Amino acid sequence: MLDIKKLSKIIEGDVSTSEYSLDKASHDASLFEVRPSVVVTPKNTADVEKLVRYVADEALHRSNSSIAEPKLTLTARSAGTDMSGGPLTESIVVDFTKNFSHIKEVKEKTLDPIVGVEISGYAVTEPGVYYRDFDKVTLAAGGQIMPSYPASRELCTVGGMVANNSGGEKTLTYGKTERYVRRLNMVTADGKEHTFQPLTMHQLEQAKKLPSFESDIYRKMHELLDKNYDILQKAKPVVSKNSSGYFLWNVWDKEKGIFDLTKMIVGSQGTLGLVTEIEFALVKPKKYSHMVVVFLKDLAQLAPTATHIMQFKPESFESYDDHTFKVALKFLPSLIKRMKGNIISLGFQFIPEMLAVVRGGVPKMVLMAEFTADTDEEALRLAIAAHDSLKDIHEKSLVTKTARQSNKYWIIRRESFNMLRQHVKGVRTAPFIDDFVVPPETLPKFLPRLYAILGQYEHDITYTIAGHVGDGNFHIIPLMNLNDPKSHTIIEDLSVKVYKLVHEFNGSISGEHNDGIIRTPFVKMQYGEEVYRLFEEVKKIWDPQGIFNPGKKVGGTLEYAFKHLVKNS
Repeated sequence: MLDIKKLSKIIEGDVSTSEYSLDKASHDASLFEVRPSVVVTPKNTADVEKLVRYVADEALHRSNSSIAEPKLTLTARSAGTDMSGGPLTESIVVDFTKNFSHIKEVKEKTLDPIVGVEISGYAVTEPGVYYRDFDKVTLAAGGQIMPSYPASRELCTVGGMVANNSGGEKTLTYGKTERYVRRLNMVTADGKEHTFQPLTMHQLEQAKKLPSFESDIYRKMHELLDKNYDILQKAKPVVSKNSSGYFLWNVWDKEKGIFDLTKMIVGSQGTLGLVTEIEFALVKPKKYSHMVVVFLKDLAQLAPTATHIMQFKPESFESYDDHTFKVALKFLPSLIKRMKGNIISLGFQFIPEMLAVVRGGVPKMVLMAEFTADTDEEALRLAIAAHDSLKDIHEKSLVTKTARQSNKYWIIRRESFNMLRQHVKGVRTAPFIDDFVVPPETLPKFLPRLYAILGQYEHDITYTIAGHVGDGNFHIIPLMNLNDPKSHTIIEDLSVKVYKLVHEFNGSISGEHNDGIIRTPFVKMQYGEEVYRLFEEVKKIWDPQGIFNPGKKVGGTLEYAFKHLVKNS
């Protein structure tokens, strides 16, 4: 049994078993509820080290004991916006938001060979910092941003972004979080904080020589990657975005002679250790933007339309489907409130869309390609050029002239599902097929087959589809009655059907949201037995006693997932 008094004496931070603390830590943005035993708020890195050593010692003691006791484990948590169940556990939650919430340094810099793109600077931060606060500080320091922010940018923390390898609307141009991590400090299974950053091959050989747990990691990881290099390169998803599995194929760049373990710590969902400090590269975004909006009547036009637009290099390329469009118009008053401003004048902005519905002209998909530049004239020129290239395709399209006009389409893209969730009673969000990604050129063939699968469940789920069409990454978050006994069967059957389809099109089951409780049971299906065994081996190298966030990335089951499905409120 967990000794709360003993734990409280070991660390300086808070140790809480209050109903409020346990209830709050029982949920994230997923469809699960898992109640922890205790919530620990470490005061500093020394506390984290003590906590890891305590749990490791207890794990050893219990493994040698004849008395069956639940294993103690550690699961990192920050803002709790994860949609996969990543920060949920029945054991110890380690909350980083209270005390690991400092931005330590922001610098301007002009060259970075690590990231592979020109950067404007870097920032050193703790993992519990909210992205919204991080963004304000970096913007104030020379107009810099870390551009891989997700849709939950106002709610998430930078530590969560590292844990999930987050991406969002700017990923098409700037890439995901993995590109911007220059250094990570992490407390590993030996109860010590170590620094992980890119090493040359000479530095790697030196790191392997020391008699330490860190050196063991370098030796064993180098041996594993060397022995299985070709297998892992073939296993790498061909899509531009992936948050599923351990990113082993990214660690060793033989061409550049760089060995970088941060490339697999990013996206590992706290299963390898507890991150205590992050150094991010920063970039300066373009100041001006204009958008090309295309209303597709037929999905067959998606490929040629997207191909034309991509030639002009939009910074972001988003989409939403006819379900989303109809929801936006159905709940138009609520949507207008989200836009803020004069309700009458804002209402007039939606007249073209309302007329389209009256005439039966609801588009199958709306595409939003945003072009940015350092001047308004250049951004507008790019948007007009992309728009004019579509004339031969005969799709209805327009170029936004003002930020307010563009914002209307962003609001529909970002808020329609929230509108649906708030107005439809007796159901709740059920993110389980919410983040797949396929090669963009396959979308015209992929999407009709996807809709055919979803159509088999039209009486059981309500859904919208929105996504990052430039990356082939789509989000479907059905509304379901999870009190219905059929819900388990629907979730399993629909997941298998959709993921088989994704696999057929050489995609990934997660582009941004990661594996967590909901997708870990399908990781083996994604990568196959051989690569999955390598994932299991990696977990043992870093976490030999299995104390860090078990059941995520490897070892998770649908039985466990269904046991912890949250019920409708």
